[in-house]
Amino acid sequence: MKIAVNTRLLLKNRLEGIGWYTFETLRRIVKAHPEHSFYFLFDRPYDSSFVFEENVTPVVLSPQARHPILFMMWFDISVNRFLRKNKIDIFLSPDGYLSLRTKTPSLAVIHDLNFEHYPKDLPWVDRKYYQYFFPRFAHKARRIATVSEYSKRDISKQYNVPLEKIDVTLNGMNNKFSTIDESEKVKIRTRFSDSKPFFLFVGALHPRKNLTNMFLAFDKFKSEKQSDVKFVIVGEKKWWTKSIANVYENMKFKDEVIFLGRRSAEELCQLMASSLALVYVSYFEGFGIPILEAFACGTAVITSNVTSMPEVAGDAAILVDPFSVDEIADAMEQVSSDEDFRNNLIEKANIRKDKFSWDVTANQLWKSVEKLINEISEK
Repeated sequence: MKIAVNTRLLLKNRLEGIGWYTFETLRRIVKAHPEHSFYFLFDRPYDSSFVFEENVTPVVLSPQARHPILFMMWFDISVNRFLRKNKIDIFLSPDGYLSLRTKTPSLAVIHDLNFEHYPKDLPWVDRKYYQYFFPRFAHKARRIATVSEYSKRDISKQYNVPLEKIDVTLNGMNNKFSTIDESEKVKIRTRFSDSKPFFLFVGALHPRKNLTNMFLAFDKFKSEKQSDVKFVIVGEKKWWTKSIANVYENMKFKDEVIFLGRRSAEELCQLMASSLALVYVSYFEGFGIPILEAFACGTAVITSNVTSMPEVAGDAAILVDPFSVDEIADAMEQVSSDEDFRNNLIEKANIRKDKFSWDVTANQLWKSVEKLINEISEK
């Protein structure tokens, strides 16, 4: 089989959620299946480290697809032409975008539909693109993969897609995330939080990550608790809005909030393992990989009781209403003051983390590919 893959999110030192999914699944799949030829389709010069095996042929197609108009040009003209010219058997798209013009059977990985539920969190042009094209991608795809049972049900309901067409490929976590000894934790706290304990948030500083309520809850916690705990924020201010900025600027304890921007996987592991708790209370997630990363680091988790997060966290985290500042603040107080409670969560998390791995994810995604291969063979 000749399998072409959309790899435009494989960017050296710039991998984010879907990019990590793409990286971790593909490097396992191509190694496990040398009998197939894989064509990795990039939209810019690629790093050779992404050419994982000899059965991978890297291809650069223009233009760089970083805007809705360029998305259409790249997928419907450049990708479509490549698939047709090279007689590709299957097109796999880990970010869910497809060519609507191709006749090549396609598998789209649609991670979540946040833009359907919270459209105002996105710029107008991006929102309109997603809302117009993703229903069409869902129906164009011969099969769909997604990352949680929640997203499977959501895609089926929103786009009237049969459940049997959708496969769940649960996310994994980077193997670099693990516990560290106490002396290392002391060094990290000395380096990043003035030797004080800290809560940690990891992710893009996007409205749906619920930064406003996190800031308000932290202020409430600090006002009532008389605590020296700080709040470390790791992530780029790519989607930093006026609303988020206003809440932050009016915080009583804003000087106790530390912004570190983007950090390497190694530093992120050290920060996660050294934190008092991960605070990850988005109001919408298709999965929530930082929850697993905290589990692997032996760190307590405060997360939301909506969308996919209860499915990922199980009973190994404090689940809160992300729209309730009081509940988030109370969880901060409980996890910081009750060591036995915190350790109990960590023990449960240590067991639960073993349910998730990128090996499992890659196997699940390949099973979805095999279903598509079988469907093609039967026709």
